Amino acid sequence: MSNSDTTSSSLAVINSLNQGAFSGSTVRGEGAGKAYQVAAQASAIAVQDATDSLRNSSSILTTSLGVAMAQLLATGDPKYAQIAELSVSLNDKLAANFKNVGTNAAEVLQKFPSS
Repeated sequence: MSNSDTTSSSLAVINSLNQGAFSGSTVRGEGAGKAYQVAAQASAIAVQDATDSLRNSSSILTTSLGVAMAQLLATGDPKYAQIAELSVSLNDKLAANFKNVGTNAAEVLQKFPSS
């Protein structure tokens, strides 16, 4: 086999591979897969951010609850019981928000076309 035959055969193989690798369906499929990965990463970051927010807010609310309970025990003033109730209520709302973010992130991924 001559050099020119080898070169022609190599070029034919490369052209054949390029046609398959760069065909419209291949590019679209890979593009959809990459888009899905980006959407999954964005959803994961949203859930992470919601987790951080819940953790930080819960820490503040737990502290306010502790202070309110200490003041209620020390003074007997019912306004501190109201503050304690508000702290618990806000924490419940934050937990519901966290659940909402997670549910929405999962729904986005379920509905996102992956191919």
